[in-house]
Amino acid sequence: MQIYKVGGAVRDRLLHRNISEIDWVVVGASAEHMLELGYRPVGADFPVFLHPQTGEEYALARTERKSGHGYGGFTFFASPEVTLEQDLIRRDLTVNAMAEDDHGTLIDPYGGQRDLAAKRLRHVSPAFAEDPMRVLRVARFAARYAPLGFTVATETMALMRVLSESGELSALTPERSWKEISRALMEPRPDVFIQVLHDCGALQVLLPEVDCLFGIPQPPAHHPEIDTGVHVLSVLRQCAEHQQPLTVRWACLLHDVGKGLTPKAEWPRHIAHEVKGVQLIRAINQRCKAPNDCQELALKVGEFHTHGHRALKLKPSTLLKLLQGFDVFRRPQRFEEFIAACEMDARGRLGLEQRAYPQADYLRAAMHAVRAVSVQPLLAQGFKGAELGQALDRERLQTLTAFKTNAAQ
Repeated sequence: MQIYKVGGAVRDRLLHRNISEIDWVVVGASAEHMLELGYRPVGADFPVFLHPQTGEEYALARTERKSGHGYGGFTFFASPEVTLEQDLIRRDLTVNAMAEDDHGTLIDPYGGQRDLAAKRLRHVSPAFAEDPMRVLRVARFAARYAPLGFTVATETMALMRVLSESGELSALTPERSWKEISRALMEPRPDVFIQVLHDCGALQVLLPEVDCLFGIPQPPAHHPEIDTGVHVLSVLRQCAEHQQPLTVRWACLLHDVGKGLTPKAEWPRHIAHEVKGVQLIRAINQRCKAPNDCQELALKVGEFHTHGHRALKLKPSTLLKLLQGFDVFRRPQRFEEFIAACEMDARGRLGLEQRAYPQADYLRAAMHAVRAVSVQPLLAQGFKGAELGQALDRERLQTLTAFKTNAAQ
């Protein structure tokens, strides 16, 4: 029985990065032997065990064979006779197919260290093309390591393109896809994730509403980058640079999908793209099974982001309606995230990344102003029921009218 440290822990040590978790592979042992040593079984599809003291995962060395469609269409075989090299060759990338023994000696049968030096994400074997989830995983790794200069190898991109065109991506469950998408959006370069998926044809399968934005022009006066797809990538990059949460990044990814519905004859203008996009965003949310907070913000940002950009010009009544629509009285954080998404959208334009966005402070101050209006004086005056609500709206509108006047001075 031999135990090896494998995968990400080995890769990240060689890259001098923090190691968040360690995976282990056990060679020369059976499931019965692991149980005798006190390990607890957790793997449903193949034998994985938790260490009795540390709780870390230890998997028996195994081989796999394609036996069906999609991510789960594999038959696994684990036995004491399976070698470390046989276990490593079934992995996705060479940089993830390295191991260390208990003396710290590196075992690298497939050139992972060489690819690390070349800053190259390359598949281990042609079996890469059997698992559609690897398209998303490689794109996610590209998003993680892009700041270090890593790119996807040409031959690996070719296999990813084959997978994208094979129909296998359609076999991925929404839950599994969302797990990869959400993790990738939180990487240092989420724009690279979307770019890689677009380049290999996977984005057309997974998020066709976003994919079709590439090549659609916008008015150069407002969008010097012109291309809508390029703009979305720039907005995502701003999200990462400003450390925005997943809700904001998801909303920013989808905020302009309505422009994909604009007839070519109307390009580069996109009249009412905000309202047109709502139905698309709702469909994407449901198809991807995004969490409720991501769904809600994406819908709000899609419909109202231009309100955010025109905040200083909004009438007090329109501004009040916007604040009420976000329910800032009970959920101010959602409006804060809306403001953040609007600012990322404004900064995601070529050459305008550092331009001031006074709308953010204006909207935030307007929210605080209406939230400060107290209902107690109105109750003391005897208002109740529907009349109380109407009186409260009048007070809030007066407050916003005064706020707008003061802000203009």
